[in-house]
Amino acid sequence: MNPNNKFVITINRELGSGGRTVGRKLAEKLGVAYYDKALIQALQEKYHLSVEEIEKLKGREQSWWADFKRKIGISADDIKFYYSKMDNSRELLDTEDVFRTEIDFLKSIAQEESCVIAGRSGFYIFRDHPNHLNIFIQASILSRVERVAREQNMSRGEARMTIDKIDQMRENYIKEQTNLSRYDTRNYQLVLSMDELSEDAAVDIIMEYIRRMND
Repeated sequence: MNPNNKFVITINRELGSGGRTVGRKLAEKLGVAYYDKALIQALQEKYHLSVEEIEKLKGREQSWWADFKRKIGISADDIKFYYSKMDNSRELLDTEDVFRTEIDFLKSIAQEESCVIAGRSGFYIFRDHPNHLNIFIQASILSRVERVAREQNMSRGEARMTIDKIDQMRENYIKEQTNLSRYDTRNYQLVLSMDELSEDAAVDIIMEYIRRMND
């Protein structure tokens, strides 16, 4: 991946691994936008964006995504609001239409600007993108349970049940939509275990990896 050209970095992460924070901090370091499923779904629901609506916007505007952001006034505060309000344990019912919309939405954004995208299917959506980097963020179950329990004010038992449920739902979703497993490391160029890493250290490793890719 060449950071001097328009690029997309995808981050698939396990619940409780800290991957969302890594993605956000990485985007800040690179000076690009950061999107995740929570924000994308919130925008889709709020503005009733279907594949057809996205195509209409693209047909009217040469730079539809930038114009769309300007018109609806997406700001850093709005994004923080979506992140804080969208509970990690909340999984909306996914259908083939939702998946198609997500693919079209994300591809359209990536055509407009460099970005970091966190979500279950990013590695699949951008597998043929000419300038991409797919990353998987994972952690031990003990570390994940501790983090989820702390951040969502749960008991460790509740956190473990939540993690198991979300893991299975996400894996089922990916397999159903792509016939691939999100745990297959061949889907990624870089896999990081967060047990001994802070989010900032993980970002530094990714930045160094990108630098070495372009040496």
